[in-house]
Amino acid sequence: MSEGEEETTLTTRQGHPVTNNQNMRTVGNRGPATLENYHFIEKITHFDRERIPERVVHARGAGAHGYFESYGKVGDEPISKYTRAKLFQAAGKRTPVFVRFSTVIHGGHSPETLRDPRGFAVKFYTEDGNWDLVGNNLKIFFIRDAIKFPDMIHAFKPDPVTNIQDNERFFDFCSNSPETLHMVTFVYSPWGIPANYRQMQGSGVNTYKWVNKEGKAVLVKYHWEPKQGIKNLTQAEAEAIQAKNFNHATQDLYEAIERGDYPEWELFVQILSDDDHPELDFDPLDDTKIWPRDQIPWRPVGRMVLNKNPENYFAEVEQAAFGTGVLVDGLDFSDDKMLQGRTLSYSDTQRYRVGPNYLQLPINAPKKHVATNQRDGQMTFYVDQAPGQNPHINYEPSSLNGLKEATKSAEEYKPYIEGHLVRESIDRTNDFKQAGETYRAFSDFERDDLIYNLVNALSTCRTEIQEKMIELFTKCDEDYGRRVAEGLKQHGNSNHHGPLGATSTHEAVKEAERKGHRTDSY
Repeated sequence: MSEGEEETTLTTRQGHPVTNNQNMRTVGNRGPATLENYHFIEKITHFDRERIPERVVHARGAGAHGYFESYGKVGDEPISKYTRAKLFQAAGKRTPVFVRFSTVIHGGHSPETLRDPRGFAVKFYTEDGNWDLVGNNLKIFFIRDAIKFPDMIHAFKPDPVTNIQDNERFFDFCSNSPETLHMVTFVYSPWGIPANYRQMQGSGVNTYKWVNKEGKAVLVKYHWEPKQGIKNLTQAEAEAIQAKNFNHATQDLYEAIERGDYPEWELFVQILSDDDHPELDFDPLDDTKIWPRDQIPWRPVGRMVLNKNPENYFAEVEQAAFGTGVLVDGLDFSDDKMLQGRTLSYSDTQRYRVGPNYLQLPINAPKKHVATNQRDGQMTFYVDQAPGQNPHINYEPSSLNGLKEATKSAEEYKPYIEGHLVRESIDRTNDFKQAGETYRAFSDFERDDLIYNLVNALSTCRTEIQEKMIELFTKCDEDYGRRVAEGLKQHGNSNHHGPLGATSTHEAVKEAERKGHRTDSY
């Protein structure tokens, strides 16, 4: 430190002690200011760049640190029968994790009471490197092919002209995409508004694979079940909470951890043999479908505890970067079309949003040895160089003391692939059955809230969209379609264009003008 400097002394990023942080340098105390105001220029130009591009989806988020503890088994069987992933092998083995919860469609400071799926992303810092399990609170998704993702998000995001999220745009897309019906049924029920992050489920959504030491694979689905129980909100309850606190879920998570009430989830998996399962009436790779629990049991493999809040939201939660392609040995990809597309999109987004060296940030860096031949790029913090490595050699292979390939320790997984390259949908789409089963499985209050929300939302839509949606709901369940049709007939058309599920939005616009208090100019 320089003379007179203490640990708490304010400095610039260049390490210069700051003696006056209240005033720019000016000609006289009234100005003008000079261009060589280095401290001011450094401070204000950094401030101008304090925000990185907001995530296109999952912008609003909260996060926490913790650990995953393995049971060493899958149900009653040794887990090594199915996967050689090291984090699962020993009972009691703990792996550090960071979890980010989020809403999907809405912006970074949007209310956490809005109707929307919730993201549930877990970064495991394993001894073999990072594993990201990136999913949602709901176990399915709107679409089954990644090529439709930009269209879906465009339809669900605000109108590009008015900048208002609009139910009509949402249902215009859904009425022409029957595969969305199962997810629509969940999202417009109370399941579309979890009470908070601690009391919601998580799911990998996509189908993955586990690979054992012999190089044999099985299909696997992941499920996080909260030990705190599951709680959801009706539209009216959510609107009442939003009037008092628009970031209640973030506050709830932070305060629970601060008081030592650490949230906990148990991780379950479902396992199927690695084939197309013709005995099922759906394709197990179709992420619009739930694998029925009575046919494919849930098997516990471990638990996760969150016990530490972030020290800096931006550095840890905002810059946390996840990707479905971030797998470790013993885990692998299935042919799930959404998973294939997400694997490119997610990591590509992080390189654009945070920068090409996002994996050098502490929140994203693995907690183990890293040595690569990747060099340079924006915001390079250090070189991924091994001790004793020849610094002149940034390529492989080399005889000049460069990096070398790892020794293979297990049989490589070699799936057999055969077929014509086509642009076709899967054979077993079955878009209506599970949506109907979900509708019938709901409790009375969940069905009532679903119908109420759908009627309010569809009342803003043109007649042809209403008729299409009624026809599709009827294919799911006759009572489902009938109740929506009767509700629309009684409700009549309305003009409350706005957030999904919101009510009386047009009246709110008029009410603000009517109730606003007049005041004189100043």
